Amino acid sequence: MDEKIKKFLYVNRKAPYGTIYALEALEVVLIGAAFDQDVSLAFLDDGVFQLVKNQKTDGIGVKNFSPTFRALGDYDVTKLFVEQESLDERGLTADDLQDIIYEDEDDDWAEKPSIRIVSRAEMADVMADQDVVLSF
Repeated sequence: MDEKIKKFLYVNRKAPYGTIYALEALEVVLIGAAFDQDVSLAFLDDGVFQLVKNQKTDGIGVKNFSPTFRALGDYDVTKLFVEQESLDERGLTADDLQDIIYEDEDDDWAEKPSIRIVSRAEMADVMADQDVVLSF
């Protein structure tokens, strides 16, 4: 039986620290990708803070897990959608986010950005195109 690979979108709405949601979402993404799911991530609301570069967590006594996002390309997770309006509302720009890249094997291993800044309307289209949407 030929089964179609389902598209999974993991929606991140929470700040990276203070709750377990952000770290748990990242772990679930890595597990799903390891099982050949078509995995994408969306960052909305305070979830955009998960991708901010140069996070310092020493003062709150937790490990900074944000560098793990840079390994997602190794798991073929290459679509990280960030909502522009959420960035704007928090005083952030694309320059505040980590440089997360992947190597495109279909384009002679060219390095390409994984982060895609989209409008709220475009994010709705992204969500509508998925088979499964999980929100954290």
